[in-house]
Amino acid sequence: MSRFEAAGDAFLSASRSLPRRESAADLGEPMPDYLTQYPANAKLIYLPSMQDYIPPKNDLKAVIVDRRTNRRYDTNDLLTVEQFSWLLWASQGMVKYSEKTGLTLRNVPSAGSRHPFETFLLINRVKTLQSGLYHYVPQEHAVYLLDDRPEIFQAINASTFNQKHVINASVNFIWVAEVYRTSWRYIERAYRYLFLDAGHVCQNLYLAAESEGNAVCAIGAFNDDAANQALSLDGHEKFVIYMASVGKPTQS
Repeated sequence: MSRFEAAGDAFLSASRSLPRRESAADLGEPMPDYLTQYPANAKLIYLPSMQDYIPPKNDLKAVIVDRRTNRRYDTNDLLTVEQFSWLLWASQGMVKYSEKTGLTLRNVPSAGSRHPFETFLLINRVKTLQSGLYHYVPQEHAVYLLDDRPEIFQAINASTFNQKHVINASVNFIWVAEVYRTSWRYIERAYRYLFLDAGHVCQNLYLAAESEGNAVCAIGAFNDDAANQALSLDGHEKFVIYMASVGKPTQS
């Protein structure tokens, strides 16, 4: 039996950067926008500043040692808006925007500082926020409601093969990759960087959640077409790359 998968081998071969072709950047194509775009009429909900926030568990070693995946959540517990703000700030929060380069500095590493992700939140239980699907705007540290219909919960849960913790979580993070943000510079190699970047983001979410007494279950098992359809994505230029549920852990 082969010790490698043909599809994986094809991916590695296709995403090799040598021999190098000229990138869109090399050809002088306009650089993509690295700030989140949102409708002019969106009602932004500004989140608490994290400048002076200190999570209850502030010992990095303890956070790393204690971090565990947990998919059993207390369905009576609500995240505070401060906890919610901390999770977003830690995983995709914007520290700085350079008008000179057009790039953002975030609290996670990203190849070439491209930060190709948009963060969507399927909220079940966060204090002061109604349940629904939200979009995060890092440059404003704010969210706005996209969809509060029951159908959006059903569609996203169905895309994860009806994993129960998605419904029981306080909030589900859904990261959408905008390919051209990275491929503009790195061409086909960008696809490797997208998946590496997703790991950086989710690990920060794990650690941030652990620091405030919550838990995370990363979700890699989802139907790509169904997830993209639920968010009205084309699946090529923009696609769901990763998900994670967050909630207050309970004992088995």
